[in-house]
Amino acid sequence: MRLLHTMLRVGDMDKSIAFYTEVLGMTLLRRKDYPDGQFTLAFVGYGDEAHNSVIELTQNWGVEHYALGDGYGHIALEVEDVYKACEDIRARGGKVTREPGPMKHGSSILAFIEDPDGYKIELLSPQRRD
Repeated sequence: MRLLHTMLRVGDMDKSIAFYTEVLGMTLLRRKDYPDGQFTLAFVGYGDEAHNSVIELTQNWGVEHYALGDGYGHIALEVEDVYKACEDIRARGGKVTREPGPMKHGSSILAFIEDPDGYKIELLSPQRRD
């Protein structure tokens, strides 16, 4: 078994694709409209789907906003330098919601950012994780 993808519902597909590709540097792997079902799927990631886990963005036509609920946590991305990644993300229009620094009650360096729909994304350094 292997993890294939994580699906996120988005309100504006173009805005979400721009965030994941232009701000986070992922590649748009594929996108397809399903007129009979009235939805669009797009897959983004840091490598092909055959060898990497990716994110599936789903836009249900006519829905512009979703309540995130209290069960969702976050997606985690490993970055070489959390401080530099936050600077770069900010420069490309991204929103940092928790400044880089040590984890509370731990030593991992982390930060949090937010995508256009409000989904949290944790940035972690490749060092030891608590």
